[in-house]
Parts: sequence; C-alpha cells; structure tokens
Amino acid sequence: MANVSEKFGLRPYKTLGGHSWNSQQNRYTISNNYGTAIFQGDLVIPATDGDIERHTAGNGQAVLGVFNGCFYTDPTTKKPTFSNYYPGSIAADDIVAQVIDDPQTLFLIDADTALTRAGLFTNYSVTNVTGNTDTGISKVQLDVSEVSTSFSFALMAVDICQDVNNEDTGNANANIVVRINNHFYQQVKNADTGV
Repeated sequence: MANVSEKFGLRPYKTLGGHSWNSQQNRYTISNNYGTAIFQGDLVIPATDGDIERHTAGNGQAVLGVFNGCFYTDPTTKKPTFSNYYPGSIAADDIVAQVIDDPQTLFLIDADTALTRAGLFTNYSVTNVTGNTDTGISKVQLDVSEVSTSFSFALMAVDICQDVNNEDTGNANANIVVRINNHFYQQVKNADTGV
C-alpha cells in the first residue's frame, strides 16, 4: 500500500534507550533580525554569536537539535507572541527558541523517495525546503539520494516506522526513524572543538 504523503520535518519519537520522549527541550536564542525562517521540525545549528540558525542541506556543521517553536515580542503590535515557527527578519531582542537537543532522541522523518531496509544504519542529508507558514510545520524530508558513511551527514536512519500507513519501503514517503548523527553535544562529549 502506498504511503501517506505528509511532510513534517523531524518529529520526536522516542529515545535511543527505548523510552518515550517526555517533551524535554531547552531554551536557545535567535539573533535580532535573523533573516531565515525556522519551522517546527527543522534542524538547527549553533552560530558563532551564541545564537542558533537553521541547518541547510549539505551543511556539514554539527547539528544542535530540532526546532520546536519560539517566543518573541512582536515589533509591530508589541504583544508577546508564541509561534510554531520563526518567520525570519523579526526585529526583537527577546527571540527565544525551544530546541529538542538530547543526542539520545530519535525522530520520525518522511523519506523523499523509497528507502529499503538495506538503507538503514547509513547517514543522510535532508532536503532544503521552506515550511508551511499556515501551520508553522517544516517540510524537510530525508534526502535518500544524499547518502554517505561520512560523519558530517546530519542524520542516520535506524528503523522503518511501524505505522501501516507509512511503512511501505517500496514507495516514497515512508516514515523513517532517525537519530542526529552529527550532533553538537555528542562532539562535545568526545572532546571535539566547539563552534
């Protein structure tokens, strides 16, 4: 049966140890007037100014985690604003993002083409598409054509989702269980350099 085509970026699924994900996330900041939109489910990277930025496809920089919404004071209305996504170019000094940053978290992501079990335990990049401004949800997918054994690739596929609507590995859009392969905090644990 063909899979349901639904792009949602990375969605927390469970932990590497098999426990349920319990909504753990941490606070980070986004630079005043940062120009790129970041959607719920997008990968983010640490920036040299101490803030975070959106990860783009093919970027070999270590990933900090998955964006999960933000807060800022709207510069026009002066009202506190909670949003699934950061729309980009917001002139505010209080832009706070929530990021799922535990290296042990596993995520679901939609594959852009067919990915069989033989493609598991391999590293992949993500597509570089803009999210949905109505829902604030990412449209990033696992880019099955960008595959490597290189550590610099952002994600590692570890399983096929056990969802009857999205487990057909013979077609595009199967939901794949992934872990962040090139994780910033895993590098810190291994005594690699920072930003």
